[in-house]
Amino acid sequence: MPIMTNPQPGKDASPSPATLFVVATPIGNLGDLAPRARELLEQVEVIAVEDSRISRRLLDGRRTRARMIIVNEQREAAAVAELIEMLVEGTDVALVSDAGTPLVSDPGYRLVSAAHEAGVTVSPIPGPCAAIAALSAAGLPSDRFHFEGFLPARSGARTRRLMQLSNQPQTLIFYVPARDLPEVLGDLAAVMGRDRQAAVARELTKLHETIRQDSLEALHDWVGADADQHRGEAVLVVSGHPDPQPAIDAQSLARELAGELPPSRAAKLLARLTGMTRQQAWQQIQTQTNQTN
Repeated sequence: MPIMTNPQPGKDASPSPATLFVVATPIGNLGDLAPRARELLEQVEVIAVEDSRISRRLLDGRRTRARMIIVNEQREAAAVAELIEMLVEGTDVALVSDAGTPLVSDPGYRLVSAAHEAGVTVSPIPGPCAAIAALSAAGLPSDRFHFEGFLPARSGARTRRLMQLSNQPQTLIFYVPARDLPEVLGDLAAVMGRDRQAAVARELTKLHETIRQDSLEALHDWVGADADQHRGEAVLVVSGHPDPQPAIDAQSLARELAGELPPSRAAKLLARLTGMTRQQAWQQIQTQTNQTN
């Protein structure tokens, strides 16, 4: 049965069409669950969850009749058809992630996209988001920001991505498992400069919440000296480039390098300047060489 919407004064309440509710949940402190989110999760018949064990803890002690359907990275595609069929037939569904706002570095995109394609109403129930919480407390420029989410796990790929981001003028936001903070902060300092200002926001809203702003070098040294900072989850907020240079046109650069240097040397330099992989750079150089000949 569809959930009742809030009626306008003076009008009779009537059931709304089935709706996919995108519900933000606490990132740590369970007291941050919004009253409207709590009420909805107690009433809705189906909840799409990442991990039913975590979601059941969120609902512990509350009345709920909901059936939980797993929507994680492995099962999202398979679950979408079942959930869309329920929605089209008139059953409201609440989509939640393990923590925070769904789709922000979490599954759910395919479901929300399919709901729009099927003509299903999609409605957000706003609430906690680790990226915005960290930005609000970082003390760094917040009028423009770039949310990157999780960086590549391997140092080489991570460094290449950081090189691509290093010239951005807006504040950068990264999600980082706290155990990886020493390595990630070291790569950031090497690529973006050890004096670039940043903030570590770890275990937000939890008992051992830690927020510290300093230079990348100082944060790297501090985290390296304190094993407690390697526990849990963290958000890194990094200030943008104070004097960004014009973006490099990779195609034009490849054309110039191909005309002046041997292919192997040109590809190596192109990779270094743009953050491409050596294979990608080699393909660019080959393409420009073939077009010239």
